[in-house]
Amino acid sequence: MSIAAVAVGESLADRAYAVIRDRLVMLEIRPGDPLNDDRLAAELGTGRTPVREALKRLEGDRLVVAYPRRGTFATAVDITDLAHLSEVRLALEPVAARSAARDAGNADRAVLAGLAERIAALDPGGAPRELLRADVEVHRALYRATGNPHLEDVCVRLDNLATRIWVLFLDRLPALPGHVHEHAALLDAVVAGEEERAAELAKAHVEGFERSIRALL
Repeated sequence: MSIAAVAVGESLADRAYAVIRDRLVMLEIRPGDPLNDDRLAAELGTGRTPVREALKRLEGDRLVVAYPRRGTFATAVDITDLAHLSEVRLALEPVAARSAARDAGNADRAVLAGLAERIAALDPGGAPRELLRADVEVHRALYRATGNPHLEDVCVRLDNLATRIWVLFLDRLPALPGHVHEHAALLDAVVAGEEERAAELAKAHVEGFERSIRALL
């Protein structure tokens, strides 16, 4: 898994961060697993320095934890965090949706419109992990469309932690396809500039996430 192809303006550390982050979010690196600098550098086709920089950022995201003389490990998925995550996301997700509906440029609206079509066409019987990856893609595109880097950063971090909880229960979530498909209406509202409707749908989405998980506890 080489990261030799780096986007314009993106450093090797940025790319290493993105790759390792997504493996942590999707629990491909399991909670409690050690993250070895040398092994990751070899897998990613880069040096140890970009990996170390990426791991430091991931520690700030609460996705890894470093212990002196022991090393760096993927953090546990703590279900007791659900209420805390939901409290903050219920406040911020409507803000992000409203902001994107109001401020997104033409290019971002075109991206969101394309995503809406893709989401609407997704096979409900598809692989759960692929459905969840689509969910993550929608969230990140919507946050980017706000044009507010601070809001985007906070929302991405929270969504990453919430997604790890989804993955933990992935095989027991029959509501997942519906949860992902409801993004089509949210994206349509954002593209159309319907600020309040977008905010309402974003809030309902977070509430549905919490209900689905709590039903399994």
